[in-house]
Amino acid sequence: MLNQPVPDFELPSTGGKIFKLSDHLGKTLVIYFYPKDSTPGCTSQGQQFRDAYPEFTAADTEIFGISRDSLKSHENFKAKFGFPFDLLSDTDETACNLFGVMKMKNMYGKQVRGIERSTFVIDANGQLMREWRGVKVDGHAKEVLNFIQSL
Repeated sequence: MLNQPVPDFELPSTGGKIFKLSDHLGKTLVIYFYPKDSTPGCTSQGQQFRDAYPEFTAADTEIFGISRDSLKSHENFKAKFGFPFDLLSDTDETACNLFGVMKMKNMYGKQVRGIERSTFVIDANGQLMREWRGVKVDGHAKEVLNFIQSL
């Protein structure tokens, strides 16, 4: 998928909006997939993107977080931690399947199907520039920012 156009998709977004990929052509996008709202790792990841947000916007880049949580859950998560970017609800796994982020994971000794923490950078022409899979949270937002600033 690298250096290929990302197929257009639509998802409900916080703020009562609909996110449509093709509406964001002309800007660089960071789309990060995370397992669950308000869990420690996902909260930390969102806070790191939040804290670096001014630097991302200075680089003409928009950030969107995606999980399978409901919009109501997303609105609470976003408000609680003051995220300046929108969260997209992918309850039917449309984008999850498009980006291939659903994996079998071990949780408390049981196999469960869930989102593998992953981040994708899409350029202003809608092409996939970079992907990170199996992301470790600490320092990741900075690594993504460094990549975008190097473009």
